[in-house]
Amino acid sequence: MTLLQTLKLTYPIIQAPMAGATTPELAATVSNFGGLGSLGAGMTTPDALHQQINTMRTLTHQPFMINLMVLSEHDCTTFDSAVPKWLSQYYQQKNLDIDLPKQPAQNFAEQLQVLYDNPVPVASFTFGIISAEQVQRLQQLGTCVIGTANHPLEAQAWAEVGADAVCLQGMEAGGHRGGWLAQGIADPLGLLTLIGQTRAYTDIPLIAAGGIMTGQDIKVVQTAGAQLAQVGTAFLTTDKCAINDRYKQALLDASHGKRSAETRLTRLFSGKPARALVNDYLRDFTAFDNGATLPPYPQLNAMTKTMRAEAVQRKDAEYQSLWAGQGVALVKQESTLELLERLVQAL
Repeated sequence: MTLLQTLKLTYPIIQAPMAGATTPELAATVSNFGGLGSLGAGMTTPDALHQQINTMRTLTHQPFMINLMVLSEHDCTTFDSAVPKWLSQYYQQKNLDIDLPKQPAQNFAEQLQVLYDNPVPVASFTFGIISAEQVQRLQQLGTCVIGTANHPLEAQAWAEVGADAVCLQGMEAGGHRGGWLAQGIADPLGLLTLIGQTRAYTDIPLIAAGGIMTGQDIKVVQTAGAQLAQVGTAFLTTDKCAINDRYKQALLDASHGKRSAETRLTRLFSGKPARALVNDYLRDFTAFDNGATLPPYPQLNAMTKTMRAEAVQRKDAEYQSLWAGQGVALVKQESTLELLERLVQAL
C-alpha cells in the first residue's frame, strides 16, 4: 500500500508544518482539498494544542498532521548559556529588555502526552527522534508516524524505530533543519541527492521537502523515489497563512525583484541551522554565525524572541526571521485554494 492510500489522500501533497505560520484554517483547507494539512505545534502549549486538535476536527473530516519538535527535558527547561555579548549590546542600543521566558521551550513530553490523550491521524517529528516504544504507542492509537531527516543515516534510524515514513528535508528547504546528526549539518545534501542516497540505506516510504514550488517539482521528486511532496514556502504568501504582513511582503518583494531572493542557512536566530531570506540582521552579525560560540537551540531562540517581536511590531522585516526556501522567487500572492489548484494541474 502506498502512502497516498495509507493516508487516504487524493493528491501527493503535504502542506509543511511551519511553526508560527500554520493555522487550523490553513491545514483544514489543504486536507479538505485532498492533500495533508499540517499544524506546526512545536511552540504550542499543551492546552492550546489540545484545543487546536479539536478545532481541526470541526473544520475537516479528512486526515491532518500535527508536528512536534523533539527536545529533551533539559532543553525545554534550562538556560545554561549566557546571552551573547553582541546580542546584549543590540538590546542596550535599542533600549529593549531581553525579557527571557521562564523556560526556553514548551515541554515536549507534555505535548506528546496530548497526542496520546487526543489521538490524531498523523504525527510528525523534527529536531530529534522518538523511541520505538513511543512510535508503537502512537500507532496503536491509530496515528501514522512520520520522522524528519536531513541525512540517510537519520532516515535509517527512523526506519529502525518503526516509523511509517520519513520526510527527507533537502538543503533547499526554508526554516529549521529537522535532523540531529552531525553529518546532516556539516555537509547538507540537496534534495535529489538525499533521496538517491537514502534509497541505499532503507526502503521506508519517503516524503520529499525542499524547494518544491510547482506541480512539475512534485513530479520530479516522485520520479526520484519519493511518494509524497511536502510544500512549505509556497504556502507562506497565501491567504490562510498566519505570518505577519511585513514578512509576507518581503517574500513577495523577493519574487518581484524588489529585494534579493538570496537565502542563507544560519544559526543566528535560534542556535539551530535554518534557512531564511538574507536581511540586515544576518548581514550585521554574520561574524558570529557559527555553532562553536552561539547558545544552542532553543536557548538562543528564546534570547532573540524580544528582538523579533519588536521588529514585527515596528513592521520591520530586517530583524525578523524571514524563513524561506531556495524557491522563494516563485511565491505568489494567491489564495490557498488557488495554490493547490495550480499544483495539481501539472500532476
